[in-house]
Order: sequence, then structure tokens, then C-alpha cells
Amino acid sequence: MSEGRVLAARQDGAYVLRLVGDVRLNLCVTIEDYVDNMLNDPAFSSVWVDLCDAEGIDSTTLGQLAKLALAVDERFGFRPAIFCCDAGINRLLSSMGLDRLFELHENSCAVENCNEELPMVPGTEERVRQKVLDAHRVLMDVSEENRARFKDLVSSLENC
Repeated sequence: MSEGRVLAARQDGAYVLRLVGDVRLNLCVTIEDYVDNMLNDPAFSSVWVDLCDAEGIDSTTLGQLAKLALAVDERFGFRPAIFCCDAGINRLLSSMGLDRLFELHENSCAVENCNEELPMVPGTEERVRQKVLDAHRVLMDVSEENRARFKDLVSSLENC
């Protein structure tokens, strides 16, 4: 698997977030900082998440995506779109309940100019631990299955 990267594009309040390669917790600060800035943009009108070039996505990233979807729904009243061409990742999204939070499209979003690579934002060990903990708490709130899956991990992280 290739190293994970985060690409982004925006125009007139419409955002695209493209996750490429094997996206893991080392990108959690980068993703969260970008999403926070995006949601605070007064011109924000939409967001698409493109996973067509993702080879793998860890649970921290899935939790951050869930957090994004919940924030968009709460603040703006709509479900964002997520595009994924990989059957395995689509099954993962559904098994984690993200198909209930996003409009899931099993094809490419066909945005050609999404090539601005976000620089990796380093985080302290404590900041990364907090992002991982927050992401898994969000996933736990999505479904009872997720609560069972992640309760031991969350408990361990809370006790660090």
C-alpha cells in the first residue's frame, strides 16, 4: 500500500476532500485542522469526500469522517456525499454505519482539480491521542456494534 495523503479542492464554498493511499492516524491532525477550517468558512456550501484512490482507511479516519458528517448535518442540515469505487471500503463504511451519515456513491466524483496536497500537520503525542480518542467516541455513538468494537480501545486511551 502507498503512503496516505490528503488532497483538497474548494471553489465558492464547495469543498472536496480526497484521501489517497493508506490513510492512517498519522494524518488525523491534518484532516481535523482542514475540516475545522472548512466548516468555519462563511461561504461553506457543500463537501464531497472522495475515497476512490484510498487503499485503506483506519478507524481513526473513519471516526473523523463520521464527525464531519454529523457536524455538517447539525450545522447546515444536509448529509455530505462520499464517493468510493472500492467494494471493500464500501463494505467497511457500511459496517461502521457511515452509510447512514453520508450520501454514499459507489462511483467516482470526477473532480479533476483536486490536487492540492495538504501538508502533514505534526501533532504532539497527547494531541494525536486526543484526536484518536475523539474519533473513536464518535464511532461508538454511531451504532451499538461500534460501541462494542471500540469500548476497550477507548477505555485504554482514557486511562493513558
